[in-house]
Amino acid sequence: MRICVVGAGAIGGFAGASLALGGHDVTFIARGESRDAINARGLRITFEDGRQAIARPTATDDFAAAGHFDAVLLGVKAHQLGEVADRIGLLCHADTMVLPLQNGIPFWYFHRHGGPFEGRAVESVDPGGRIARAIDASRIIGTVVFVAAERVAPGEIRHRGYNRFPMGELDGRKTERIERLSQAFAAAGLEAPVVDDVRSEVWLKLWGNVSFNPISALTGATMVDMCTDPQGRALVVRMMEETQAVAAKLGITFRLPIDKRIEGASRVGRHKTSMLQDRDAKRPLELDALVGSVVELGGLVGVPIPTIRAMYEAAALLDRMNLARS
Repeated sequence: MRICVVGAGAIGGFAGASLALGGHDVTFIARGESRDAINARGLRITFEDGRQAIARPTATDDFAAAGHFDAVLLGVKAHQLGEVADRIGLLCHADTMVLPLQNGIPFWYFHRHGGPFEGRAVESVDPGGRIARAIDASRIIGTVVFVAAERVAPGEIRHRGYNRFPMGELDGRKTERIERLSQAFAAAGLEAPVVDDVRSEVWLKLWGNVSFNPISALTGATMVDMCTDPQGRALVVRMMEETQAVAAKLGITFRLPIDKRIEGASRVGRHKTSMLQDRDAKRPLELDALVGSVVELGGLVGVPIPTIRAMYEAAALLDRMNLARS
């Protein structure tokens, strides 16, 4: 399969390198040092057991010259997606699938949803619906990323654990194209089960992100710190309970109890969340997709979420101060 990965950060880099090592023809859209490192030295993954592998994809910063692909993986952060959305069509032929790999509530959430909010833009991640207009919903394969990884240098990815990419059509149908895509991921050693309700998977991932990410950014705590410290764990539980209440109003149920979700996160160990990594690197925080979107949806469905709202406001102040000092 011919695959393009837009962005060479931790998740895009891990997915693209894995697919290239699995025999797929992979091209990265990347800039500057990342583009140059991939073309000169390849893309190195260091796995959690210490093994290393070097993939040999190509990289370019020219959307128009890259060609057309069977699948396009959007590996940039949610707040960066608007910068590239208008150029995704340059990478597509008539049957190209587009896989947004962003954390949080995705821009496509209410598209092909069928509920009372059908077609509604999630303003916190897609103001005015601009991204949704640029990327046809019929192309989108909803994909949720359960991977712990860090970009430690241009062309260098450290994998901390998990390699799961559950995916589904936005309307829940089982199609030939998604089965083919799932098999392509599986052939590269990536778990990519086809699910009939990908939005439930979105919330399962978000359940952790909405709590662990802002807490870690504000405190510097790693995953195991937040899960084992009594006050940290209590804060996580309150935020997860509020998230669960919002999701329930949208027809979502969680297949795990809160304690099991926290236990799973604890096993990741001393991993820094993506938001803590961004804070330390003085990059903009992926705050609206991970937390602001839940604040927005809480207001939409009339569920009070005081803890999440307070953490969002504190993390937004941190983000502004961090960027002002960079």
